[in-house]
Amino acid sequence: MTVTCNPKVAMVSGGGRGIGLEIVRELLSRNWKVSVGMRTPRDLFPEHHENLLVTYFDATVEQSEEDWIAKTAEKFGQIDAIVHNAGVLSDRSVLEASESQFDEIFDINVKSPMRLTQKLWRYLVDSEAGKVIIIASLAAKRIRAPEATLYSISKFAALGLAHSLRVCGDPVNVRVTAICPGFVATDMASYVPLEKLKKLTQPEDVAKTVSMVLELPSTASIAEIPINWTAEPQY
Repeated sequence: MTVTCNPKVAMVSGGGRGIGLEIVRELLSRNWKVSVGMRTPRDLFPEHHENLLVTYFDATVEQSEEDWIAKTAEKFGQIDAIVHNAGVLSDRSVLEASESQFDEIFDINVKSPMRLTQKLWRYLVDSEAGKVIIIASLAAKRIRAPEATLYSISKFAALGLAHSLRVCGDPVNVRVTAICPGFVATDMASYVPLEKLKKLTQPEDVAKTVSMVLELPSTASIAEIPINWTAEPQY
């Protein structure tokens, strides 16, 4: 695939580690300008300082969404894409979850991506080829264990958000895609034995998938991409 010649600007939430960090690395290598939103900003890739903005963003703090968008527009003058990567896990079943636990996971995994997209929508429309990517999960497409059920409900909702935005974006040439990875070799998989860890989907695999979608022309509208490290009956 050809490296992007005319730099575009992508916002990436939760870009400080794991999948998000690899997405940032991949996009910078492809000549994108990248704005990273994270709870504890730090100096990422200083060699790319002209093409990189790292700023405070917390999905539970609504004002941080507006501040992040404003700082991105001020530095780069445009916003062409948003990658909603920030999210939280839960090991609660729907029979055990409290209302506050339900609210917390939905605030981060669903409501904040919705609000962020609403607030920067005009930039995506002005781009004339805007892109929205939601890092969902295979948990958004099937439920494998009771302890995954609360998390799955939030990811089913995130997947529904992606499809809803896709319909809204079609008339204005904003394309929306849900990326649905299974188990990925991030720090959350640190307990996995090394021989199995090497077989898991790597964060850079997801990052390459994201960059592919972002650089496709608007004539290719992709709703979902499931990614798995093993064979399941469905995925």
